[in-house]
Amino acid sequence: MFWLIAAAVFVALLTLLTLRKARPDGTLAADLHNYRRMMPYIMPTRNESIVFYDEWASAEPIERYLAAVRPRFHADFTHCTVAAIAHGLKCNPTMNRFVAGRRIYARRGNWITFAVKRQKLNRAARLAAVKREVPEDQSFFALCEALRADINVERSDAVTYTDREVGLLTRVPRPILRVGVGLLRLLDYHGLLPWDFIKNDAMYTSVFCANLGSVGMKAGYHHLYEWGNCPLFIVFGRVEERVVVVDGAPVVRRVIPIRFSFDERIDDGLNAGHGIKAVIDALENPFELLGCVDPDGRDDHPIGAPPAAKRAALEARLAHERQVRQAT
Repeated sequence: MFWLIAAAVFVALLTLLTLRKARPDGTLAADLHNYRRMMPYIMPTRNESIVFYDEWASAEPIERYLAAVRPRFHADFTHCTVAAIAHGLKCNPTMNRFVAGRRIYARRGNWITFAVKRQKLNRAARLAAVKREVPEDQSFFALCEALRADINVERSDAVTYTDREVGLLTRVPRPILRVGVGLLRLLDYHGLLPWDFIKNDAMYTSVFCANLGSVGMKAGYHHLYEWGNCPLFIVFGRVEERVVVVDGAPVVRRVIPIRFSFDERIDDGLNAGHGIKAVIDALENPFELLGCVDPDGRDDHPIGAPPAAKRAALEARLAHERQVRQAT
């Protein structure tokens, strides 16, 4: 009798867990084609679902823009990449999905994680991951101020949440650690991980990006982590010269190589392409899409949402730039 009761309780618990669809970091994606709903069963892991894509952005506009805003506040290329990715997510919200428990969810909020060295150009210094939500109404100026505070914490002697978490786990004996990590994966599969855990873990994010150009490296293709639920990884490389075709003639341009790795289960290639174009648009048109150039703040506006006066000229330029890119 005891075993019958235990079996019934187990079946009831398993049924309840299967029926549970809520998660603290996302809502179940609606209006999906049945084929897309099946993809997490056909391809259960991120790295068997990975797609690699190679692109570039012209370096000159972002260099001019950074020179223009620096008298007002500190900004560098890493800040611009975070803002450009935020613009891409805003323009293409279906790319802000993730797979968990073999279901596809729409993420709550645009979360971006990026890697920084604890000490600049120190090969022995460890990497730190900074994770931040970028609200849709946030200006580039406000984003830079928030990122500066985050980076200062990571480069200080302060003990961060990640330091405490990793420090504790590495003291646990390996068999216990293995069981513990397995339990966390099981809780995550059923949407039972608490929000405080997810919020502070860098791998529960919309996009992870790395600016290898800041250390003089070329862009590489990066894998997707099976831990967490990050479906997109973007790597920016050092500036290089390339021959491109402009109005039918070859021209040498200084460009920023960009390599994308994304989980094709979250959306199709067409929407992914639109998201990639939106990222490049922000890097190549920062005066319009990022703004915040005027010292008195008159040019401040949400990232990617310039006033109407800028919009018409911007649309014409974007159309021309896309023709150049297609001809290259």
